[in-house]
Amino acid sequence: MMSGTFPPDAALLRLERDWPTLGSYVATAASHAPDAPALVEGTRRITNAGLYSDVRRLVGGLRSIGVTRGDVVTLELPNWWETTVAIHATLRTGAAVNPVVPIYRDREVAFIVGQARPRVLLIPHRFRGFDYVAMCERVLRRDEHAPTVIVVRPEGPLPAGYLSFDELLASGEPDGADHGRVDDIALLLYTSGTTADPKGVLHDHRTLHHENVSIVDLFRLDGESIVFMGSPVTHITGFLYGVLLPPMLGTTAALLDIWDASTARDLIDRERCRFTVGATPFLAGLTSNYESDPGDCPLTAFACGGADVPPDLVRRARDVLDATVVRVYGSSEFPTVSCTGPEGSAELAAETDGPPIGEITCRITDADDGVGELEARGPERFLGYLDASLNADAFTTDGWVRTGDLAAIGPDGAITIHGRKKDIIIRGGENISVREVEEVLLDHPAVKDIAIVAMPDERMGERACAFVVAANDAVPTLPLLVAYLEQRGLARQKFPERVEIVDELPRTASGKVQKFVLRDIAAQTDQTTPRRDR
Repeated sequence: MMSGTFPPDAALLRLERDWPTLGSYVATAASHAPDAPALVEGTRRITNAGLYSDVRRLVGGLRSIGVTRGDVVTLELPNWWETTVAIHATLRTGAAVNPVVPIYRDREVAFIVGQARPRVLLIPHRFRGFDYVAMCERVLRRDEHAPTVIVVRPEGPLPAGYLSFDELLASGEPDGADHGRVDDIALLLYTSGTTADPKGVLHDHRTLHHENVSIVDLFRLDGESIVFMGSPVTHITGFLYGVLLPPMLGTTAALLDIWDASTARDLIDRERCRFTVGATPFLAGLTSNYESDPGDCPLTAFACGGADVPPDLVRRARDVLDATVVRVYGSSEFPTVSCTGPEGSAELAAETDGPPIGEITCRITDADDGVGELEARGPERFLGYLDASLNADAFTTDGWVRTGDLAAIGPDGAITIHGRKKDIIIRGGENISVREVEEVLLDHPAVKDIAIVAMPDERMGERACAFVVAANDAVPTLPLLVAYLEQRGLARQKFPERVEIVDELPRTASGKVQKFVLRDIAAQTDQTTPRRDR
């Protein structure tokens, strides 16, 4: 299903080293330190031996319902222990893991399932008040190729054909074999990017392995480097560093399913976590918590990325946490392009996105006063999109990834991102395609024209501001538009959080909306002034 989707020069950057499969590390950890803790989530603690036992049983369960090498297994799950088990079990079957963040709703899930055609779909019954079983009933009921649905933590009777995770785990004949190969697709991850529909990013075991090895080398991580993970493990950050990295190191992962700074601090303190990667809101929340209630923070490194990271926050966090706090730049396609290591200066960590890591090389094209589009290449670069028609825009003919971001490279080799060519908003580390939301809202009878842009936000990095030209005498208020987006099944993090009513949108002579004008207006408008949309 996924063959023939790689760019023509994919083999150019494949690794020469003989890596093991990513699913093999749970077995290695269980063999070397069976009684050591592998995972902490809520009140549950799982040893290396216990994790490997659950993985082997789930491998048997998945194979009993037809999952085999080359299949896709979709998981829309929170940071629960079951998610870690499901990811490692999927990798050991030789199938590709297709993680979906729990905030996705009908529209996104329907598209992903329709394109990826997974053999199995794992969901919670409910999480944060949302009924995923009911959503699947809406999305899948007319699909003759619908996947088998496995429900984690069911809260009552399930629809016909749905399976309980616990029952599948209990019934599976333990399968200790690793049916995967290092050149199998290990990850199919959808990212919004700049288009209305999500794009399916493809990685094999080797690209992801090299990414984690680069991070291990950069931060000098080892078996004592207990990992805290508050980012969703169905996001590239949580998947890499909250699920794959800990068994590679032979260390513990401490997972948090719902972000709360106080709860995160308690978990970090109790488990003596030393390493984490997360978005700006996580760093800001933890820093404020330790600042208001001083204490010894066990973290030795916090790599912060996914949204604009204010330099002053980095400086403040380094002082309050007494840790190596650095900005990191990457994407689903190229997980970590650049980052300042522990030996880098505080100024480099705060003011730049660091030099390229590991074997990555970068270049600037179409530069204007030193700033141009950043292109990168290296062994952890993705292999292409599931929709191969998207590859021509993503890769140059000589194998570089076009990031779509504007950057400068300093004399010390450090990269500084100056903005994006891509029309996306990065809210709390999540990419939001504004085109998708604009297209949906243009169908609303109260909306004649609309443009959505990023407005700066201290806590989330960016939020969405909608500039709306009203139809006739309508008053398209924020609550009205939010209710419409809910009705259309979009994820809540995509909703505009402010509405500005305008007579017309600024446009070029050719009719293109001048979004830079709107961004300036959104950034300059007093955020504390009461708006007529509220």
